[in-house]
Amino acid sequence: MERSLINGVPGLPELVSRLAGRRVLVTGHTGFKGAWLSTWLSMVGAEVTGYALDPNTEPSLFDVAGLADVVDDHRGDVEDLDGFASVYERCRPEVVLHLAAQPLVRLSYVEPVRTFATNVMGTTHVLELARRHATPAVVVVTTDKCYENVEWVWGYRETDRLGGSDPYSASKACAELVTTAYRRSFFSGDSPTAIASARAGNVVGGGDWAADRIVPDIVRSIGAGGAVTLRNPNAVRPWQHVIESLSGYLTLAGLLVGSDDERALAAQEWNFGPRTSGRSTVEYLANRVCERWGRGSVEIGRADTAAKESQLLTLSIEKAEQHLHWSPRWDLDRTIDVTVDWYRQYMDGASARELCETQLRDYVAAAAATAGVSR
Repeated sequence: MERSLINGVPGLPELVSRLAGRRVLVTGHTGFKGAWLSTWLSMVGAEVTGYALDPNTEPSLFDVAGLADVVDDHRGDVEDLDGFASVYERCRPEVVLHLAAQPLVRLSYVEPVRTFATNVMGTTHVLELARRHATPAVVVVTTDKCYENVEWVWGYRETDRLGGSDPYSASKACAELVTTAYRRSFFSGDSPTAIASARAGNVVGGGDWAADRIVPDIVRSIGAGGAVTLRNPNAVRPWQHVIESLSGYLTLAGLLVGSDDERALAAQEWNFGPRTSGRSTVEYLANRVCERWGRGSVEIGRADTAAKESQLLTLSIEKAEQHLHWSPRWDLDRTIDVTVDWYRQYMDGASARELCETQLRDYVAAAAATAGVSR
């Protein structure tokens, strides 16, 4: 593979390849995103250590893909600083990708204390250990919901106000504030540590079996022979494939282990989302999934007024496009197609890990073609 620069910034394949042979710690590696990320890192030859609670779904992608075979798998809670510190000290990571979180809006109404403890203090513990051990590169993953959502029609930019009317969103806004405070207090100037934060949109992809997520709900309804009930059909979200968001995280990680100029560029806040065409209603997404599958149906249920969710949420990715030369490669239709194909092939007996690896290779090939990289 030849080196390829786009206006001075390496393309995605080169940035990801920089992690080969490096000690990489992934928090939340047993979750949906964490399992996909661990798969990708193992494919490029990173030495991956994972720290997380047990998978919270049955089945889980981490288990069905057999990722314990390729990850140094440690179970624990990021709220437990002492337990986390012991794993951190043994791992001595060069790169940390912090994904561990309580990730669900509706659950945050049921378990607000746990949500704040995990999302705020867990992030604090990650950054504190990075400070103690002079870890070179840290990427803190939050969410598009960290913005104070006033339901306007244009995408939120990284400089827009943080906030949240539900415990989940507020906790993620707090995590961003903690990250900024550590960057300014401890990781500026000649600090050996550089940290970035990444805010992605609503992700979909094969291997997600979480509760209260639209695609897993459809998959379960198809398996049961029933219809999926939508509680918020007209809500608009910035849908993207999970690989798209991970490509943003790994772009940042690759820059953070690069030159001083690259580290300085990456060490700030970034949105990673779809283009405008990737924004759609929940109802459109659900119907399109059923259409691709050739089975399933959609019903409109009663809105859940106890757990209020925003109706309109979009991200601006102009900063990442301009300065990182990152852009989404798969449009919404392609995203839905590869997601449905993953589930259908898995249900037909295909290997979960091989399905993930094949889709990752396809995505990297698309990224290489876009960047003009010879393979």
